[in-house]
Amino acid sequence: MMARNSVHPHLSRVRSFTATTLRRKDPWPLPHSPEHLASTTTPEDMPPPQRLARPGETVEALRARLVYQSRKRGTLESDLLLSTFAKTELKAMSEPELKEFDRLMDEPDWDIYYWATEKRAPPERWAHSRLLEKLRVHARNEGREVRRMPELS
Repeated sequence: MMARNSVHPHLSRVRSFTATTLRRKDPWPLPHSPEHLASTTTPEDMPPPQRLARPGETVEALRARLVYQSRKRGTLESDLLLSTFAKTELKAMSEPELKEFDRLMDEPDWDIYYWATEKRAPPERWAHSRLLEKLRVHARNEGREVRRMPELS
């Protein structure tokens, strides 16, 4: 039977109802899902990120910049992982370790996240990194600590 709209006859249509759910591709798949892993893969032939020259940057300025950059990545997952890592580790890092962390921060967010959570193997340039291993331990959160975005000080 056709439903008639007496007020707006041009809107008279039959609405079909169904008990089945339409399956549409999720435009925002959840992290760790096969769809997300596939859609965030960086091509293997992509060269490493180009470094920005920062002549005259002091160790204190480098450390402060890394604290900020670890909080403002663009994805909540990366922000939380890297900012809590920075809060616990940056103060004790030597200048070479800070520079290595700076190089890591130039990598794409999802690559860092999946390398740290061990869902993807890192490229050769990061395969034997002690810093990445520390980040992996942090990501495992074996103490089951509730982590929140650290306050800026």
